Amino acid sequence: MGVQDYLVKGDITSKQLERALRYAIERQGLLRALEIARQRQIEFKDQFLSHVSHELRTPLTCIYQYVTLLLDGLAGPLAPNQTDHLKSVLKSVNQLHAMIRDLLEATRADSGKLRVEPRCIVIGELVHQAVAMMQPTAAENHISLDALLDQTVPLVYADPDRALEVFINLIDNAIRFTPTDGKVIVRASMVETDPSAVYLSVSDNGCGIPQGSLAQVFERLFQDPNAVDGNRTGLGLGLYIAKEIVNLHGGRMWVASEPGCGSTFSFTLPLYSLAKLLLPAITHRGRLRDDIVLVRVELTPLSKALRGCWKEVCQRCLERLRQCIYVDKDLVLPPMEASGAGETFFVVASTDMTKVNIMMDRIRDHLVALPKLKASGVLRVTAEAIPAPPAHDPRILEQQVWGVADFVTELIQRGLWSDRQTTGKGESLNVN
Repeated sequence: MGVQDYLVKGDITSKQLERALRYAIERQGLLRALEIARQRQIEFKDQFLSHVSHELRTPLTCIYQYVTLLLDGLAGPLAPNQTDHLKSVLKSVNQLHAMIRDLLEATRADSGKLRVEPRCIVIGELVHQAVAMMQPTAAENHISLDALLDQTVPLVYADPDRALEVFINLIDNAIRFTPTDGKVIVRASMVETDPSAVYLSVSDNGCGIPQGSLAQVFERLFQDPNAVDGNRTGLGLGLYIAKEIVNLHGGRMWVASEPGCGSTFSFTLPLYSLAKLLLPAITHRGRLRDDIVLVRVELTPLSKALRGCWKEVCQRCLERLRQCIYVDKDLVLPPMEASGAGETFFVVASTDMTKVNIMMDRIRDHLVALPKLKASGVLRVTAEAIPAPPAHDPRILEQQVWGVADFVTELIQRGLWSDRQTTGKGESLNVN
């Protein structure tokens, strides 16, 4: 609790008080010095690992480029045995890249620098993407890889890139520890006892995990000593990183396994609840606000915009957009999963269609002022009124908020579907 010393009640002298104060100051100073030293040590370790990793990536990238150049035949024909040797080199290079990446991710997790950027995503699409990415690896090992999805699962609030990373890690582990002609199944479902989360799992019928190792599988650098040596292609950081990612989402991860019968790694991700987000913004003094508007901010990249640069532009625009609202009566919704190259943000504003023009002008002025947006994309801002409930609505306040949330969701889905219909048609957007 931070206590450094104590005094006995009813028996306090000036010397005792002076001593207690002096000891408390000295001990607090010592603790602060230790904390500063610990932080400096962590920073030094982070800088060292980052520097070494970057130094290692440069020669590895060079090796990768020259090996692929030879394999593609651009430097002349190769003998069959030369091709096999180069493929072994390429496999080792990719393995080293993965180790360096995992090492950096684990370091970020330890120092609290691992970040997630949650969006509203369709978890079924993400599962299918992960299965499709790992299908060649499963086929190469003669293992069946399937997905079983509960179609009633609503939108999930998670970082799509990070969630995909978790799926890939779990599926890859399942494939590596499953014998030929085995099977791996990815599931997504709802559980009645926990309606606020989606339950996801990756199951296999492989060798399983000994009971004595179950409590350690998520520890950093842990590898089962009884595992086949040929299966060790990493540093033992994958499950540690995966669990940290799930924890950052507010979920949890666990494993159930029986030696000889396979393993099931399960984790949860939170569902997207628009009503909970809207409640403090669109209600005032126990009732729904009179006027509510949905503002749509569309960003479309120019053909010359680089992907990495464009992602940074969108992030800067989102940060600037959050500065354009009144936090007590407006809400910038979490970004939706991108359906194409463009990005769309939504703002629920507690105002009417006349006054919303002031907000829209403010948004345009702030976003257009970003130099990188001018150089790489175009902006369009529109608004649509959300109908108010009847004057004598018999529903309680929470039910009215749910009604608004359903209507907003319908508008958003309709707009995103329209985006998907027009993606790739070369439409040009202007600032409105």
